[in-house]
Amino acid sequence: MAGGYVGKILHINLTDGEVHEGRVKESVLRSYIGGSGLAARILFDETGRRTDPLGPENILIFMTGPLTGTEVPLSGRHEVVAKSPLTGIYGESDVGGSWGEELKKAGYDGVIVRGKAERPVYIWVNDGHVELRRADHLWGLDTYETDESIRQETDRDATVTCIGPAGERLARIAAIMSDGIHGRAAARCGLGAVMGSKNLKAIAVKGEGSVEVAKPEDLGKSIRESSPMIVENAKSLHEYGTSGGMTLIEYVGDLPIKNWREGSWPEGAEKLSGITMASTILVGRYYCRRCIIGCGRRVRIKGGRYGDVEGAGPEYETLAMLGAACLIDDLEAVVKANDLCNRYGLDTISTGAVIAFAMEAYEYGLITEKDTGGISLEWGDPEAMIKMVEMIGRREGLGWLLGEGVKIASERIGGFSSEFAIHVKGLELPAHDPRAYYSQGLSYATSNRGACHLQSLSHIFERNVTLPDLGYPEILERHSVKGKGEFVAKTQNLMCMLDSLKVCKFILFGGVKPSNLVKWLAYVTGWNINLEEFMRIGERIYNLKRLYNVREGCSRKDDTLPPRILTHRRGSGGSPNNLPPLGEMLSDYYKYRGWNEMGIPTKEKLLELNLEREAEDLDRIKSTFSG
Repeated sequence: MAGGYVGKILHINLTDGEVHEGRVKESVLRSYIGGSGLAARILFDETGRRTDPLGPENILIFMTGPLTGTEVPLSGRHEVVAKSPLTGIYGESDVGGSWGEELKKAGYDGVIVRGKAERPVYIWVNDGHVELRRADHLWGLDTYETDESIRQETDRDATVTCIGPAGERLARIAAIMSDGIHGRAAARCGLGAVMGSKNLKAIAVKGEGSVEVAKPEDLGKSIRESSPMIVENAKSLHEYGTSGGMTLIEYVGDLPIKNWREGSWPEGAEKLSGITMASTILVGRYYCRRCIIGCGRRVRIKGGRYGDVEGAGPEYETLAMLGAACLIDDLEAVVKANDLCNRYGLDTISTGAVIAFAMEAYEYGLITEKDTGGISLEWGDPEAMIKMVEMIGRREGLGWLLGEGVKIASERIGGFSSEFAIHVKGLELPAHDPRAYYSQGLSYATSNRGACHLQSLSHIFERNVTLPDLGYPEILERHSVKGKGEFVAKTQNLMCMLDSLKVCKFILFGGVKPSNLVKWLAYVTGWNINLEEFMRIGERIYNLKRLYNVREGCSRKDDTLPPRILTHRRGSGGSPNNLPPLGEMLSDYYKYRGWNEMGIPTKEKLLELNLEREAEDLDRIKSTFSG
């Protein structure tokens, strides 16, 4: 077995209580690495078009990577993968904290959960010993309460990943939360609902083991050389967190103001910025396992307008979606809403997006106070926003419908609400505007899990980060079209590798290049690997995920953006008249990818990527278009 791997996957069938250990061939690990890549391979093989995302036949995969638990900086991450109940296609969510490393120390590279328990349970993994325990007494508790209760029952040093009431009640925007009050979230794609559908409240882990690496001295020396650079280059993230650049983001036209309608909001952005947070309510910084940056916020509000809050502070995406998208500039209100989302187990991006959508529907009279339970759902009303978070988390009244996500809510509300339902393939847009960064529009349209900036992170290379290893030594012009198809494909392949290695993408802000990651992977595993093979593995993983969605009926028709993003000029701010020319970029992208004009990988491309079985089966996969 290569270094970096424990060598065992834990398989748990909740229907019959069967628990067993499995192993993965090194050849498969070499082809898919771990994390997102290995989980995608398993999901592709074990689920399909007839799989109900909320049925017992769906599987829920928790997977680490070869860098998890090693000395590599920012490697304290794991991936959660399942068929998404929000989008009905490939679903994955990446999360930091300490759970992933603790799982490896407990003796496992991953956990695969199948079936459905007859009544609520949680899983306790302690140094290779596995128990299924009753969780009736935990059902209904919020995630912070669950974390505390389980650690009292098992071990104070255990790490817990769990769902809250939103996941229990199958909200399609429900998250899986880790690390208690530090609020680390596997938030996107509604995978908390998958966990709830299995009557699985939590998985607690604790271990005393270690991760062996092939060349520890070489790895240690390289990391000691790189760490000061990472700390220095990412010091703004340490000082102000992910929202430190809020005012700049607003200035260039990247902030989703008033459900993506407006282009300028400087005073509001300043009130919500990480700088304002640092000077008012910040009391500390949280470091995920192996992190040397510390972008996590620890905040405290005593006697505030919306009650006391102490714990994880909001990140940029949360401040933008629960704040700017709803036209709310009250930092305390957004902090309170973030705390509620963490406790209920809700994706703050989707929650903010669906509340902004509801505010616009209320403005146009498509919903009324009869629908909202008497709440005047006006733009900029912090109390209305907080109340709606509570209703979504408890799935009460209108909150039941909004917990289904923007796409389903729009379909139910009807009228012209689809004009301002901001999603791609059912996943709500994160807080970066394609009208500010054209590559982001192409990335959203082609992302395998629906709208996602992290599946390419392309906008940072149009803003302040270079990528010389892949042929981009200079910052790219953000409103240009030339070469963006190839560029986005390359960055998507790269992000597949980071998600499979399980290393935080903020390491790129620290000045680490793909060539550094290749070297660290070689030192950890002992493999003789170069940059070309590294990127080819990322391309293989991306194509496999695409095939999963093709099998679900996805094609070019689904690789699009919301009407507002394609056609509505913001009229002010840093990108007042820009509209992403998606069609041209999409055609260039397909050509570079080796996909046909419908966005389906060709047999030749699949064979080139050593996906021989999928190439042979391509005609059957494509037959989904004819039913």
